[in-house]
Amino acid sequence: MKIGNPAEKPAPVPAGTARTQAGETAKANEVAAATDPSAKVELSNAATSLLSGNSSSEFDADKVARIAQAITDGKFKINADAIADKLISNAKEVLGKH
Repeated sequence: MKIGNPAEKPAPVPAGTARTQAGETAKANEVAAATDPSAKVELSNAATSLLSGNSSSEFDADKVARIAQAITDGKFKINADAIADKLISNAKEVLGKH
């Protein structure tokens, strides 16, 4: 006795094609999600600023080189208070939007 409609069952996957089909299925799911009119996306202020191109901060290669050299020399000091303050600030921003 057969139960169900054969069209509901997935077709057997030939050996060696599982990755390709999984990737294609993931892409199809992304397209379906992107075209869903009920989907709502909110960007943080930081993301909006970065996307607008009006970001006041620019990449400073010299600063990166100085920090990398300080790390290499063992002279780089980590300011745990500043890191904690920034994490809390970011968490408040994210949680405040919900």
